[in-house]
Amino acid sequence: MAGKAPTLYDLIPSFGDIQLTLTYDLYWSFRSPYSYMVTQRLLDLQRDYDVTCNVRPVYPLAVRTPEFFQGRDPLWISYLMTDVYREAAFLGLPFRWPRPDPVKMSPDGTYPREQPHIHRLTHLGVAAAERGRGLEFLAEVSAVIWGGEVVNWHEGDHLALATARAGLDLEEMGQEVDANPAHFAAIVEQSQIAQRAAGHYGVPLMHFGGEPFFGQDRFDQLKWQMEQQGLTARHPS
Repeated sequence: MAGKAPTLYDLIPSFGDIQLTLTYDLYWSFRSPYSYMVTQRLLDLQRDYDVTCNVRPVYPLAVRTPEFFQGRDPLWISYLMTDVYREAAFLGLPFRWPRPDPVKMSPDGTYPREQPHIHRLTHLGVAAAERGRGLEFLAEVSAVIWGGEVVNWHEGDHLALATARAGLDLEEMGQEVDANPAHFAAIVEQSQIAQRAAGHYGVPLMHFGGEPFFGQDRFDQLKWQMEQQGLTARHPS
């Protein structure tokens, strides 16, 4: 007697057998040393596990809300400058405050509205994300800016070479960014609104499963939460 013909339910795998790619939003700034410090770990996470990062570059607080820094206790900046070097050493990352700073500061300690670097850098990050190489671009460019080996990272071919290492073409991206700045500024603005809706104003901010994970020191908790949601390793090709 012939075997029973399979039904539609026999042919469809159970939900338990289906592996869904996890996704999260990353709010990230080129002026943030802690953003630089977490990026390679996020890139490694995406390489090794079935997870996708939705890269959403934002302007730094010094540009968005410069009043944030007004009237702060002097211990805030002194602790920051101690912590960033210590944290980089703890993580085994090369580090030096950028030369020049991605955000220009006036001699009186305020931030002028006109900025020579940060808007274009941020828009290039958006362009990289649109091309599906956002994390790669952030990792390569931030290493040039913050890694301590390059002075005047904005000159010569430093950014072009970093962009090429990320699998992108700086000239092509730059032409689009320069031709349509309003488009990229609008995307950044949308991301900044979404960032606050996600639960925080600072960077790096990872938003996953309805929860905000603020700071590079929350990477382990982010991964742990992903594991609770079925994070799976990628199969080697």
